[in-house]
Amino acid sequence: VQLQASGGGSVQTGGSLRLSCVASGSIIRIDAMGWYRQYPGKERELVADISTSGTIKYSDSAKGRFTISRGDAKNTVNLQMNSLKPEDTAVYYCYAGNPVYYNSDYAPVAARDAWGQGTLVTVSS
Repeated sequence: VQLQASGGGSVQTGGSLRLSCVASGSIIRIDAMGWYRQYPGKERELVADISTSGTIKYSDSAKGRFTISRGDAKNTVNLQMNSLKPEDTAVYYCYAGNPVYYNSDYAPVAARDAWGQGTLVTVSS
């Protein structure tokens, strides 16, 4: 399972960005998809995630400003970020929790959580 993230960039305080992530690789099911962010020298922290059933979790800093959604195919996840602040500056990583995919023999395989390559979001004051 591979994840490709896009949409990072630079904005001024109060601006908006939309992050997108697509999972590929003969996917059967992904339990949850979401976004983490990482500050230099710090561990990754949850920003938001969404389950297949639509259950959503937001960090306190994301509530009211960010909106997470999954595509109809359930292998894409988007993060609409509004009212951005300088403290939102970080590298954002998408992830896919408990992915299940078909291997080359068309047998279902449960894989480890997968992570995207990270996309930098910079918010200037």
